[in-house]
Amino acid sequence: MNNHSIASSIPPPLQVIAVDDNQLTGQIPSSFSHFLNLQALALSYNRLTGPVPADLSCLQELSLLDLTDNNLTGKIPPSLGSLTSLKRLDIPANNLEGEIPKQLGNLSGLQELLLGGNKLIGSIPVSLFNLSVMNHFELGDNRLTGSVPPMLGQSMPLLNVFNIEFNQLSGSMDFITSLSNCNNLQKLSIQQNELGGFLADSVGNLSMSLRYFIAGANHIKGNISPALGNLSGLLALDLGGNEFEGAIPPSLATLQRLQRLSLANNKISMSIPIALGMLTSLSALDLGGNKLSGAIPDSLGNLTGLQFLSLYNNALSSKIPQNLWRLRSLIDFSLSQNALNGSIPPEIGNLNTLNKLDLSENRFSGNITSSLGELQMIIYLDLSKNSFEGQIPQSFGGLVSIQYLNLSTNLLSGDIPKSLANLRYLDVLDLSFNKLAGQIPQGRVFSNVTIPSLEGNKALCGAPQLDFPPCSTRIVHSHSRNKLHLLQYILPSIALLVVLSCLFLIYTIHRRRKQRNLASADFQPPGEHRMISYHDLARATNKFNEANLLGRGSFGSVFRGCLDDGLVVAVKVLNMEVEGASKSFDAECATLSSARHRNLIKIISVCSSLDFKALIIQFMPNGSLEQWLYSGNCCLDLLQRLNIMVDVSSALEYLHHRHPQVILHCDLKPSNILLDEEMVAHVSDFGIAKLLLGNGRSIASASTPGTIGYIAPGMKIIQSKFNSRRFKLASLTSLLFPLF
Repeated sequence: MNNHSIASSIPPPLQVIAVDDNQLTGQIPSSFSHFLNLQALALSYNRLTGPVPADLSCLQELSLLDLTDNNLTGKIPPSLGSLTSLKRLDIPANNLEGEIPKQLGNLSGLQELLLGGNKLIGSIPVSLFNLSVMNHFELGDNRLTGSVPPMLGQSMPLLNVFNIEFNQLSGSMDFITSLSNCNNLQKLSIQQNELGGFLADSVGNLSMSLRYFIAGANHIKGNISPALGNLSGLLALDLGGNEFEGAIPPSLATLQRLQRLSLANNKISMSIPIALGMLTSLSALDLGGNKLSGAIPDSLGNLTGLQFLSLYNNALSSKIPQNLWRLRSLIDFSLSQNALNGSIPPEIGNLNTLNKLDLSENRFSGNITSSLGELQMIIYLDLSKNSFEGQIPQSFGGLVSIQYLNLSTNLLSGDIPKSLANLRYLDVLDLSFNKLAGQIPQGRVFSNVTIPSLEGNKALCGAPQLDFPPCSTRIVHSHSRNKLHLLQYILPSIALLVVLSCLFLIYTIHRRRKQRNLASADFQPPGEHRMISYHDLARATNKFNEANLLGRGSFGSVFRGCLDDGLVVAVKVLNMEVEGASKSFDAECATLSSARHRNLIKIISVCSSLDFKALIIQFMPNGSLEQWLYSGNCCLDLLQRLNIMVDVSSALEYLHHRHPQVILHCDLKPSNILLDEEMVAHVSDFGIAKLLLGNGRSIASASTPGTIGYIAPGMKIIQSKFNSRRFKLASLTSLLFPLF
């Protein structure tokens, strides 16, 4: 390898070439065919171009060929079908074209075939379905046509993963019946095809090991089979975007491990089964775009881990159940396009993790509750096409993250709050067709607002460029000489009072200028979160190699990684098999996304899916305070110890007193204090942090706090009444004591 390209000589007896994730460029050398003893050729996650060399077929000892995630082009060489020792053929995420060679069906020992994420066309060769030892079969995200043979499961009994999603495959669903012969099947993904017909009750005979059944965006019709309730191991069930009709079978409530359920965009009718409230592991429930009627079941309030709830575009009526306001983990909540009525209660302010709330096109009425202004993480808020009345709450000026706000087509009156002009991220504002009056504010979003966003409010003024008249100036005239005479005595007194007040203010400002400057230096402006994929993290950490392991915690491991642009980061990967890991991830995201301080660890991005969650945070080259105190190889001088004390105290003072919501760390200890290149301390690991309301009442918690030796005395005893910042002082004392 020379200058990120493959060159120079390699000894002929070589058996393994593995140079994954090395940013290699150029083409795969045809000279590789000379290494007749080669058993494994792994060149994945590079930037290789050109075709797959046909003369690789000379490598008769080859059992692994992995060219994943490069920029390879051309067709798959039919000659690869002569590699009779091959067990794994992985060429996904490239730009390969043409048809899949039928000669690959000669690879009788092939166990894994990954060709997804290319531009392959034509039908899947029948010969591939005769590979009897196949366990991992992925051809998703191509342009394949044709049908799936009905006896698939009989000819491939060892299947563990069968993925043909995002193609143009058609035909019936009869092959599902034969898959009951695959006792180890864990993932079945056929979404986004042209498959049709009925989903037979034989689906209930699939493997108890099945974790993911993804069949959305096809043309499957008929009723949803109650036999799906037999698949007790399911984590995700997606039947959305089909032509199902009839009722939702209550038997789905037996899927106690289910985390994601989507039946959206079908023709499902009747009411939402009360039994769905038993699915307490659900994090996502999507029933939108159907014909569901009746009331929303109160039992859905039992789904306390729910993050995504969508019931939009149905015929639901009545009021929103009070229990739904208990779902404090909700991030995305959509009830639009129904016939729901009543008012929005103040308890909606409890949903402090909401990013999106859509209640549009219903029959809600009454005043808009001011507690909506407490949703500091909300980005999208749509209350349009209802019958809300009264004024726009002044508290909306506290929606510091809002980007989209639609209050149009209601009965709102009064002035437009000037505080809306201070919302720095607000990009879309629609207040049209209300009864608003008074002057249109200026600045930020109002600088770019258009006529359609304000039309239908005849009493607005102050924006001639939008065809609104200028606001009239009222001059108050005096009608009494006695009043003028009285002003001769009052005005000098007022002037003297103003002068004295100004002098006092100047003194105060001079006295506090340094404090304000220091305080302002503590804050960091919110940055743009980067989009970082799982593959990016795999490259950055060399596939999470132990050599890059920085440490392990109760919920996962932390790796050192180097992103493609050279930025060195720490990657905190959660172990999803540990109970509470997902909640720990949510708590840390909620805390770090809203808290900004020079002595708090900075979150760079997140990578989250159903089975993988990771936080990408600042890398601290000087490790943790624990290493400096107890390793014996490091030494802190007195000044450094004092600075660390000040840094930690400053971070806690911000979390307890200057953050809009009080945050208690709950696990403050030396291993959670990280030191950057200048030995500045940063508080980290908010996985069990608690957020408190102003009265000290807990509103979010990942788990019971903390670590023995650093838990505040009496914490376990008063856990249910954990309502004071004073307990954190005990943990701070335990932390700072070893510094001296």
